Amino acid sequence: MAQLEHIEAIEKRLWNAADTLRANSNYASNEYFLPVMGLVFLRHAYSRYLLVKGKIEPTLPSRGGKTRSLTKEDFSKQSAIFLRPEAQFDSLVSLPDSADRAKALIEAMESIEEDYENLRGVLPKSEYQELDNDVLGQLLRTLNPEELKKVSGDVFGRIYEYFLTQFANQKAHDGGEFFTPISIVSLIAHVIDPDHGVILDPACGSGGMFVQSARTVEEHGDSPTEKLLIRGLEKNATTIRLAKMNLAVHGLEGDILKAITYYEDPHELVNKADYVMANPPFNVDEIDADKVGRDPRLPFGLPGVNKKGKVSNGNYVWISYFYSYLNDKGKAGFVMSSQASSAGGGEANVRRKLIETGDVDVMIAIRSNFFYTRTVPCELWFLNRDKPKEHKDKVLMLDARNVYHKVTRKIYDFSPEQEKNLLAVVWLYRGQTGDGYSCWNRPLGCSTRNGSSTSASPATNTPKSSTACRRGGRRSGWGMSQPQTLKATRRTTCPMKSTT
Repeated sequence: MAQLEHIEAIEKRLWNAADTLRANSNYASNEYFLPVMGLVFLRHAYSRYLLVKGKIEPTLPSRGGKTRSLTKEDFSKQSAIFLRPEAQFDSLVSLPDSADRAKALIEAMESIEEDYENLRGVLPKSEYQELDNDVLGQLLRTLNPEELKKVSGDVFGRIYEYFLTQFANQKAHDGGEFFTPISIVSLIAHVIDPDHGVILDPACGSGGMFVQSARTVEEHGDSPTEKLLIRGLEKNATTIRLAKMNLAVHGLEGDILKAITYYEDPHELVNKADYVMANPPFNVDEIDADKVGRDPRLPFGLPGVNKKGKVSNGNYVWISYFYSYLNDKGKAGFVMSSQASSAGGGEANVRRKLIETGDVDVMIAIRSNFFYTRTVPCELWFLNRDKPKEHKDKVLMLDARNVYHKVTRKIYDFSPEQEKNLLAVVWLYRGQTGDGYSCWNRPLGCSTRNGSSTSASPATNTPKSSTACRRGGRRSGWGMSQPQTLKATRRTTCPMKSTT
């Protein structure tokens, strides 16, 4: 815990220094964020380079008293980036004030792109020409404190995510919609627990779903680069750059393509994905019904068309797409508008057909203010095309609207303990209480219908939760105004209490 608190202190100090520098300059957040994220990427690449270099050099073969030179392949085997001298952070920090730092940074980024095809055209370059030479010098020094030269682990991956969080809060790019809060993504990743195969995010933003999925693989002691094939779609070119840097800063690679997912499917993954994760835009009413009407990704049909020839609400277009991408053993976890679980009309018809497949697994209601760009509450949906027979007519529904940790006056998230409590309910419901889940220890705060339970921790102020199971009918708090849409399921509902 002390190490975590130390890392958190470093994150905040670095951000405060960088943001103070911006505030005292003439730059807006949207002019500042990409160059800064590029520097965080470069600093992490250098940290990783030094670590791997120290491991590789003693093992290099020698002939005639001459040791073989380091190569790009040496570093790729260790999920690290080979850096030429001009791209090494210490060299950039040590440039004199008379040097053209923008030019040096552009040359550094170009050298990396020349060596790594997956990063070509991704890294910031011309953006540095917009920043004052003194500002660049101060930024370089800010991101190179002595204490960062001594830390280990994925510290710069954390710092990259922390900076993304802060820029999202400032709506520095795309209104902040490129970023899904880490606690939400972590919960989704641990519920579906991706451990192999193709993982798709059709609205991938800055790539957080992929990063958290990789972490779940690592928790099981495996290599995410060996286990996962990352595929993403994103409409915004700048956001794709953020996502590819985010993958690279965590030692990952993926194929992220520019596309408007409503109308395009360049990966051609219908019925082929092992996992789908996403945080799509909510309640979109501008989808051209003619363009999507015969799309094979709509197995349950259109949710309704308005007088303008547009899909009346895009929520069930997204949900249908996610379902259609899954193979016969696939799992999906995604964020969805709370309106989707109670919408009537054509949306209710699609929902009924989806429910009748038996593949809706878990739903978790989340309170408002978890997102930087949305104040409304939402729900997390989980699909499983390979549910066990005993759960085929059941949906576990968790009301977690009173579970939150206050980050700021306007922003909430889940604490690690709260996430464990929610996961404990899911795992106990599924009967998943074996050693495979020991990386989280024994989560607290749950009791099940059969009487097995774990006690609440006094420190978390979280009482035990109970599960109430019944068929059909209306359940308070979920707004199921269409009881018949869930009549084919057995709903297991767990109200959770607040932990602040």
